[in-house]
Amino acid sequence: MRTVSASEVEAGLGYGDLIEALRAAFRRETQVPLRHHHTIPTGGREATLLLMPAWNAPDPAPAHLGVKVVTVYPDNSARDLPSVMGTYLLLDGSTGVPVASIDGPALTARRTAAASALAADYLARPDAETLLIVGTGRLAACLAEAHATVRPLRRTVIWGRDHDKAERLARRLDSDAHPVTASGDLAVAAGEADIICCATTSRDPLIFGAWLKGGTHVDLVGGFRPDMREADDDVIRRGRIFVDTRAGALAEAGDITQPIAAGFLDADDIAGDLFGLCRGERAGRQSPDEITVFKSVGSALEDLAAAELLVAGGAS
Repeated sequence: MRTVSASEVEAGLGYGDLIEALRAAFRRETQVPLRHHHTIPTGGREATLLLMPAWNAPDPAPAHLGVKVVTVYPDNSARDLPSVMGTYLLLDGSTGVPVASIDGPALTARRTAAASALAADYLARPDAETLLIVGTGRLAACLAEAHATVRPLRRTVIWGRDHDKAERLARRLDSDAHPVTASGDLAVAAGEADIICCATTSRDPLIFGAWLKGGTHVDLVGGFRPDMREADDDVIRRGRIFVDTRAGALAEAGDITQPIAAGFLDADDIAGDLFGLCRGERAGRQSPDEITVFKSVGSALEDLAAAELLVAGGAS
């Protein structure tokens, strides 16, 4: 069995090819049971254990099946440890023989960012130039690179609760080709952005609908439990809502489940998911001034597609 390190994942999964691999995966049939989701007491903020299986539709047997085991420990930042850790196990679909053990956080970060960029390819304005990243964790750099793959970004802005950390990240990502700066004023940065990506573990809204200009695309990545929110009710009211998968979003995404519980969003108000967008069954952005919102909670389908691409030889 091959063991694939984080550095090998990052080198082997270029965003251009990974985005296209995800597009193809959402077009084909894959079995994706709803992920197991367990709350773990820690003495501080509760941690989460996730088990995420998926396999190709059999013809006559699946090419591969896989499962990701992930832990999310929000307090790990205080210990100088990643908040998200885990492993992906890829198996031969005909025999069950293990094919590869892949670094889970690296695979998750790459495929999550690629899924956001894939959605933005349908939902963000074609001329989007300014990207705002809300959050300074591992996903921030991945999101910046992935979105630059699908849109002609001229400026990226980083905002974090810890401004010093946001400035350090901005300096690390800044280049002549893709200027990156840090902002200490989230409202101003959000009002100037064409694309807003939130990748946090916040339980309270960080982005407010009153801040948004027409044509903004809002990408909500971080909240993966019903008690988490990254956008307020006005963002949901003003936006045309899309999700990665309906089952996952309706079960786990606080940015979707809380507005539904409050009675101002109905499940039928969700305009589409990545299956419908990638298959051409749902229209993406419909006007330059439309506000679009994409809520992802992650899907094992994405992990499987990324793992298969990686073991097949990766990409540029």
